[in-house]
Amino acid sequence: MFEGYTQETVDFMWGIRFNNERSWFLPRKEIYQRALLQPTKDLAEQVYAAVHEMLPDEPLMVKVSRIYRDARRLHGNGPYKDHLWFCIRTGDQDWTGRPTFWFEIAPDYYSYGLGFWSPKASLMAHYRKRMDAHPEEMEKLVREFAKQEVFTLDGPVYARSKGQVSELLQPWYNRKSITLRHDCSPLDERIFSPELADDVIKGFGLLTPFYRYFAELCRSLAE
Repeated sequence: MFEGYTQETVDFMWGIRFNNERSWFLPRKEIYQRALLQPTKDLAEQVYAAVHEMLPDEPLMVKVSRIYRDARRLHGNGPYKDHLWFCIRTGDQDWTGRPTFWFEIAPDYYSYGLGFWSPKASLMAHYRKRMDAHPEEMEKLVREFAKQEVFTLDGPVYARSKGQVSELLQPWYNRKSITLRHDCSPLDERIFSPELADDVIKGFGLLTPFYRYFAELCRSLAE
């Protein structure tokens, strides 16, 4: 069970941000494993169990990120990340374009939500086509979304309009991708409490109708 992060967690993440090199990290690898990696795994497993109960028919898996950057994509950055994340999704390889729950923690923020990242243009065209044909489905979701104050809609927008829909649906229609996110910056006291797991689980519960909608969208396109 997740018991909360500690001040040592935060200190380590600030440390790796400003000392991103092997000579600093290796003597502190045990701190990373104990104070950052293990509680993130505990949080991931607890949240995954709850999401699996919410979506029992979905073949979901949980993945915790590595702190090591891909050596092929350093682009002048150090060899380590200053943050850690986990995601809950389907599939064991390519997860782009699939609805994905995630949680991420860094020295100066944490965030969680449901992402629909890097979908192919054909999938987003299918998304708009379904909204055109059955606007009532999305309108119901959007009205419920408007009642909560945890998550906000995010994602890049096309420069040119892709079509005309109701005023309610317009902010959702012209997106290149969809992200429903909760951001907390700077870090607050919740990260030190087991109740952070409850916050994330409750939040993901609010987002399960969107998960079902996007998952069905992906399946219908594949048929």
